[in-house]
Amino acid sequence: MLRGQMMDTPLMISGILAHAAQAHGKQEIVTRTVEGPIHRYTYRDCYARTQQLAHALVALGVKPGDRLATFAWNTYRHVELYYGISGIGAICHTINPRLFHDQLEYIVNHAEDRFIFLDLNLVELLEGLADQFPKVEGYIIMTDREHMPETTLKNALCYEDLLEGQPESYDWPLFDENTAAAMCYTSGTTGNPKGALYSHRSTVLHAMGLLAAGTLTMDSTTSVLPVVPMFHVQAWGQAYAAPICGAKIVMPGFRLDPPSLLELFNDEGVNLTLGVPTIWLGLLNHLNETGAKLPAGFVLVSGGAAAPLSMIKAYEEDHGVTYVQGWGMTETSPVCAAGGEGPGFTELDEDTRYARKMKQRRLFGVELRILDDDHNDVPHDGKSSGELVCRGPWIASGYFNDDEASKAAITEDGWFRTGDVATIDEDSLLQITDRTKDLIKSGGEWISSIDLESVAMGHPDVQEAAAIAMPHPKWTERPMLVIVSRDGSSLTADDVLAHLDGQVAKWWLPDDIAFVDELPHTATGKVSKLQLREQFKDHKLPTI
Repeated sequence: MLRGQMMDTPLMISGILAHAAQAHGKQEIVTRTVEGPIHRYTYRDCYARTQQLAHALVALGVKPGDRLATFAWNTYRHVELYYGISGIGAICHTINPRLFHDQLEYIVNHAEDRFIFLDLNLVELLEGLADQFPKVEGYIIMTDREHMPETTLKNALCYEDLLEGQPESYDWPLFDENTAAAMCYTSGTTGNPKGALYSHRSTVLHAMGLLAAGTLTMDSTTSVLPVVPMFHVQAWGQAYAAPICGAKIVMPGFRLDPPSLLELFNDEGVNLTLGVPTIWLGLLNHLNETGAKLPAGFVLVSGGAAAPLSMIKAYEEDHGVTYVQGWGMTETSPVCAAGGEGPGFTELDEDTRYARKMKQRRLFGVELRILDDDHNDVPHDGKSSGELVCRGPWIASGYFNDDEASKAAITEDGWFRTGDVATIDEDSLLQITDRTKDLIKSGGEWISSIDLESVAMGHPDVQEAAAIAMPHPKWTERPMLVIVSRDGSSLTADDVLAHLDGQVAKWWLPDDIAFVDELPHTATGKVSKLQLREQFKDHKLPTI
């Protein structure tokens, strides 16, 4: 086979920030700092400090392949760690500080992290856990000398002291682009958390995929605020995609309440934001209660869980927002598909447009299939459902140091098993209908918990809803709805059933409806069906 005569230069994460410093050097990165004040500097400033960080890491004895953990919020210092750690060939291991303590202990020890970088308001958390991390050699607190706290953490260092005096230029090494660059563990809703190990190649290609036309509208006029944390699958790639196109980055720190977000949205001209539906439900309630406004031309990207149709309609019709639904997983870097719009979208009738809003178009580079229980492909007709499998250059081929989980995750022909139940229509639009473990099988027929929840949340007095399967002697399982009603409402089960009637099949109607003050959520903001099932394990349906 005749080879092309093109240069074979590796895709390096360090090259992203180098490009931004040269091509978009004056563009800003703005942060609401953990210490309090707003910090702003340019891509050029960020690049200089990242090179100082690289020198500091080498001085600490960090070697290629070492895992360095971060317990940190969305800030400019965290951006520097993304690039400085991977740039020298080490691995930036982002950890969700909201996980259960036993999960944190497992993750740090399983990854064999050498150092932990942590934000100022997470010092107390790490002090309580440090004895469980015998292999961690030291802790770097991400603050300046003025705010450096007294701490019991061993070998504690101040981040700004670490950088001080280091050269502002660094000769970034070139190495195999398949070298590991970053790692993120799943939330471990079943069994121990599992580590997805991203490469330089996968990370750069994912960022370029995000910027492809028709996916996320980003360029040098974009001001993007990732509400999704940098410890949650690398903020969905925003810290890599934004520098490539020169977008302004606005980092919210740890304050994600609606007033704090709105302040940054308006003060910094934010026109693109990304996060999970739980955040957007809270923001929507605040907008409706206060009459506050979002900036013009605002694009809101939601992912991590299905969004209720009622919320999408409210944002678009009442607040002038363009709502984009995305799909992905920790194991897919994460974005595989986003947005169901396309040619002729604006000419469609309202119901069809919103039905498309609930779907996603796959990114170039990602392949998707739907398999039935016998692992045969099902038709792409928008009706036939099965387990979604995928492959592509930013899809995991296994898990870090976990052969058993790796084997279970990959099909015999090399596709990643997502555990999501989905359909794909004739236009290749994807729609997630449930998780395999959350489907409700009643009398041999499947009920989608996602669809049932979405319709329930269309009731104006329903704040949140979750559908779970309950055992039934005749039907095997029947659906039960768990509802959080809006403050001040007098919502009853009969009200909910009346609302559902005619919008879902009769046999989908729940056998019971329970009202609770709040639903349990995972550390990434999703409703925890696992905890709900445990909470109601002794509950008896009235139909039995």
